[in-house]
Amino acid sequence: MIRFNLLNSVTERQGGAVVAVERKTSSPVTRLLLLAIAVFAMTLGVIGWDVISTVRAKAEAEHQLEDQKRKAAELEAVMKEQRELEAKIKNIDLRIEAIKKLRNSQAGPSAVLEALRERIKMTPDIHLQSVEQAGDQLTIKGSSKNELAITQFGRSLEFSGGLFTNLGIETQRKEIAAKTASAGDEPPALEVVDFTIRCAYTPEKAGSSGSTLEADAGSVPAANDQSVSGPKS
Repeated sequence: MIRFNLLNSVTERQGGAVVAVERKTSSPVTRLLLLAIAVFAMTLGVIGWDVISTVRAKAEAEHQLEDQKRKAAELEAVMKEQRELEAKIKNIDLRIEAIKKLRNSQAGPSAVLEALRERIKMTPDIHLQSVEQAGDQLTIKGSSKNELAITQFGRSLEFSGGLFTNLGIETQRKEIAAKTASAGDEPPALEVVDFTIRCAYTPEKAGSSGSTLEADAGSVPAANDQSVSGPKS
């Protein structure tokens, strides 16, 4: 009967395979090749990871950029709307100012005479002869027996809260004959002072001059009734 030692044969075969593998891997060329393959695989892994990270970072940056552009567009729209509102408000203010100036200019001579009438009430012995208005310049002519009254009248014009500005007063004394002289007697001479006042009139200040006028009223004595002639054309 023939016997076979299977255990030895398997062991011998396995040992031979190991020896063959060791022989192959012990070769410098084979080791270099395996090392190159490992390095190449690691390099591919690093490059792949870097590419993936770069793509993700780029996508995130593009998303943030789009978000910033959207916010910038919204901000620009808000600023544009604000500029339009500011322009409308400025336009409305200009229209209001123009309407105020138009109303003041439409008042014309009546406003001038009313302002003068209020000041003549506070000043005695003032007789106006004429009031001429050329643009914003006034020329007021009159006379008085009392030079102090002229000074008080000029003061009431000067301290008018900007209604009358750049005042210039010219006075001239003259003598006139009294009407109450007896027959055959030489009429006594009376001295009067003629005055000419030149000033600028600012109708925009008409509303603010009331308080100044009231403040000055206490320091100026009450006047007699006077008559004012209308402005000359």
